[in-house]
Amino acid sequence: MPEPRKSRILCDVDFDKDGAQHGFLRLFHSSHASAYGFLPIPIVVIRNGEGPTALFVSGNHGDEYEGQVALANLVKRLTPDAIRGRVIILPTANFPAAMAGNRVSPIDNLNLNRIFPGDPDGSVTQQIAYFIASELIPRADLICDLHSGGSSLLYVPCVLTSQVPDPALYAKHMAALRAFGAPLAYVQGRAQGQGGNQTLGGYAETHGIPTLGSELGGAGCVTPAGLRIAERGVNNLLVHLGILPESARIEGEATEIFGLAGQDHFVYTPEAGVFEPLVELGDRVKAGQPAARIHFPETPWAPFVECTFLNDGFVLCKRQPGRTLRGDCLFVLGGEFKE
Repeated sequence: MPEPRKSRILCDVDFDKDGAQHGFLRLFHSSHASAYGFLPIPIVVIRNGEGPTALFVSGNHGDEYEGQVALANLVKRLTPDAIRGRVIILPTANFPAAMAGNRVSPIDNLNLNRIFPGDPDGSVTQQIAYFIASELIPRADLICDLHSGGSSLLYVPCVLTSQVPDPALYAKHMAALRAFGAPLAYVQGRAQGQGGNQTLGGYAETHGIPTLGSELGGAGCVTPAGLRIAERGVNNLLVHLGILPESARIEGEATEIFGLAGQDHFVYTPEAGVFEPLVELGDRVKAGQPAARIHFPETPWAPFVECTFLNDGFVLCKRQPGRTLRGDCLFVLGGEFKE
């Protein structure tokens, strides 16, 4: 059997060395502006002896900022003497996208969270995915990949995980979800079209590693409520793993959990036009209830088109921009959760 291929990315830090280290993943990229240059993807490792490993990731999508700020604050706050074990922090995973404030990389136009496990000989984003898949995920006992709605969506801040067929892994997912301490959570069924096992979390799950995600707000900015939930959550996951002591736990509200099973929890634009929402985030809605109207100001005499909800549920997510195209997602609903 052939040996696994080695990542081409060079890493400045030693994952097995005690102390606090910070440096870069050096992804060599020859461009017009820099013939022999590299992309400096920041990475931090904080270690104190043997123990569990937590992997925290943000900037998987470059226009999602709450997680990036939360992990930058964690880097400045966490010290080796406060922990037992190891914390690996990758705050701008898709570095080119993060620097551009864009969901996908401006270099190859790829979505990092749809191409796992990547390719060591591929494009820039494929190489990043491969390094995470081959070098970081196997080292982790728990992964938290912090997302928010980005430029086009706004979420009620929440934490999430997925329902997996392995009962032991699913129990770890649910224990971590509750430990995070967000007021709202949802358990997804990897709905068709939403990434499946080509996401970071989906790939990790196929290798038996418990993974949490989040949707911490969005609208292309830092939402204070989402940031507070993220900072409390990553702290409490470290307590949950035993990396931080129980005395470090930050108490929060009880977590209300919703389910998100399939495409009937999504509302999509049927025509290009201007989106008028008829409900707001946090509303509880019924199947058949009007969700939105699509207007055509360029043809103002044309009747608007109405969209309706296919399910009862809780409005987790709403589109932000008013101008929309056929196929854009307008709303995501949380439904009944059955553990």
